Amino acid sequence: MNLGYARVSTNDQNPALQIDALEKFGCERVFEEKVSATSKVRPQLDRLVDSMREGDKVVVWRLDRLGRSIKDLIALVELFKERGVQFVSLTENIDTSSPSGELIFHIFASVAQFERSLIIERTKSGLIAARARGRVGGRKPLLSKEDVRKAKAMASSNDISISEIAEHFKVSRTTLYKYLNQKSE
Repeated sequence: MNLGYARVSTNDQNPALQIDALEKFGCERVFEEKVSATSKVRPQLDRLVDSMREGDKVVVWRLDRLGRSIKDLIALVELFKERGVQFVSLTENIDTSSPSGELIFHIFASVAQFERSLIIERTKSGLIAARARGRVGGRKPLLSKEDVRKAKAMASSNDISISEIAEHFKVSRTTLYKYLNQKSE
């Protein structure tokens, strides 16, 4: 049996193009989902996996419709293989029922992984360059140096509880302790 999987990221998007292509290919069942690829909860994909039987084919319009990442995509295709299920991606013309189709799948996956590595490398280089220009990323401190000085003075007086000090500065007790335990610069 050919099982189709169609996914769009938002309710505004229309999966009709995908569904038409899957039905034209000969999918007898199409599992349609409107959820972001980054979401770990994809009930229709789970239903598809639960309904697969040995000898079936899972068909998608494009590779990115199935996996959240290359790692996720490869894991899904390996799961299909373990269960005796073939995988077809229509746009990339990949069909894992043949050795050449399996090779092409792994080449596409490798190229995509390489691209991801380049993106990570460029991001790291950009952050290093920004730091060299004096820009520091990350969260802004919740308490200024003056606030920390005041909080330390309040805490040393023993007249005010830590909870009251934290409430005064609108931070949690844990955050306040973090600042109180910092060494002065």
